[in-house]
Formats: sequence, C-alpha cells, structure tokens
Amino acid sequence: MLFAALLSYALLATAANPRLASRLARRAEGAHLSGVRLPAEGVSNLIKGNTTHEEFSSNWAGAAFESPAGTYKSVTGTFVVPTPRVPSGQSSSGSYAASAWVGIDGDTCGSAILQTGIDFTISGGRVSFDAWYEYFPDFAHDFSGISIAAGNTIKLTVTASSATAGTAVIQNLSNGQTVSKSLTSSARLCQQNAEWIVEDFESGNALVPFANFGTVTFTGASATTASGGTVGPNGAVLIDIEQNNKVLTSSSIGGSSVTVSYTG
Repeated sequence: MLFAALLSYALLATAANPRLASRLARRAEGAHLSGVRLPAEGVSNLIKGNTTHEEFSSNWAGAAFESPAGTYKSVTGTFVVPTPRVPSGQSSSGSYAASAWVGIDGDTCGSAILQTGIDFTISGGRVSFDAWYEYFPDFAHDFSGISIAAGNTIKLTVTASSATAGTAVIQNLSNGQTVSKSLTSSARLCQQNAEWIVEDFESGNALVPFANFGTVTFTGASATTASGGTVGPNGAVLIDIEQNNKVLTSSSIGGSSVTVSYTG
C-alpha cells in the first residue's frame, strides 16, 4: 500500500515534468523523492553474522528507532561528505547517486517524513552535491545559499514542532554556511521513528542507480524525545540495502554514531 502511494506520487510528478526521468548533475525541481522505507526482496536466506535487530530494505541503510507514537521531537547527526564513485563493473558514462539524511518517521510510520540531507551524484564522470529538505509525501526541494564539496563536514537537524509542522536545518561546518526551512503539511507525523539513513532515492518512477559512496559515518547522532531527554542510536534497528538478492551496504551503530559503508 505504501509502495503504491509512493509510485503514484512519482508518476504524477513525471507527467508534470518529463525531466524527472533523467538524473543529471543538478536534479530538476521535484526529481528527487526520498520516500518511506521499502521492503527488500529475497532476504530470507540473508543472514549477517551475529548482528541482531537487522532488517533489509531496497532503498534504506542505516539505523532507525521504532517507538510509540509521539516519542521524538528532533534528530541530528554530522557526517563528512564522501566522493561518490561509479560502482564496480558499471559504465563510467552513466549516472549514479545516493543520499545521506536524518529524519523523523517513514519507517513504521508511513504517512509522512520530515527529513533533510545531502545527495551525492556522479554523472558522466562529474561529481556534484545537492542540499535538500523534504516533508514527504511532497518531493524534495533544494536549498539555495549553501555550497557543498567532498570532504566538508555537514550537520543535519530536523525538528517537529507539531504533528504537521517542523524545521529542517543544514550547517556546513567547513565553510560556515547554514540554511533552514520551516515546513507545514496536512500529512501528520507519527513522531515514532528517528533515523540516520543513506538512501537509494527515487527519480521519476524508479530508484536511481546506486553510487559507490564509500563510507558515511553520522557522528553526534542523537534524538530528542517529547519528554526532553536525549538518546543516541544504541538500540535502534539496523537496516541494510538489498537489491536483486545482493546486500549492497554494511551498517553499524556506536554509542553516538551510525556508520554505513558501501559493499557492492
């Protein structure tokens, strides 16, 4: 049901803007849909060592809390922007991308997601980056007024001020630039998921070819609860991307960090 809704949004956007089918160095407005977590296929025989609380997805890797509704007010994490590369065995003239973000909801709550993050793309050998915010089911929108480069240290924060409003903030700690956006929606947040995710996002009506992003480590990863407390990612569910019966990522959790590595 969630996948059908996601596909419906993508198809409507594609009809309105035919450029959505083409992921280039800078995405056209509305080309990126960072959606709810989708199930993986064929994972019944996939067992990853002795890792517990591990789940598989076709589009998400990282860590997510699955808690009662009304639990989370904000989520934050800091990471160093990687240099995306063409996956082994793929055409160097193709276009490949991935996205790193923090968010509230979209895992066990599928009605909405409040999130912000950075896309990293390699297209025809050219590397580019986009900073964006999103209140799903709306599409992602690019921030202006911030520049991103490989090696920059980026801090991401989302805060839910109510079930239908919040803010997204991106700070480039390397060059001092900060952008923020206040968002409202008729889609209600459950505030039951807090996430630190690397995603194979949608463009047009399909997942983009997934880039080799190396490793993304969210440090200072924490979530603020409705009661005013702060929790790190320990105890969150680990998620890895599996496509066509192949696991493409390896995720792990530290006391205040979430690490996602591309394994191809």
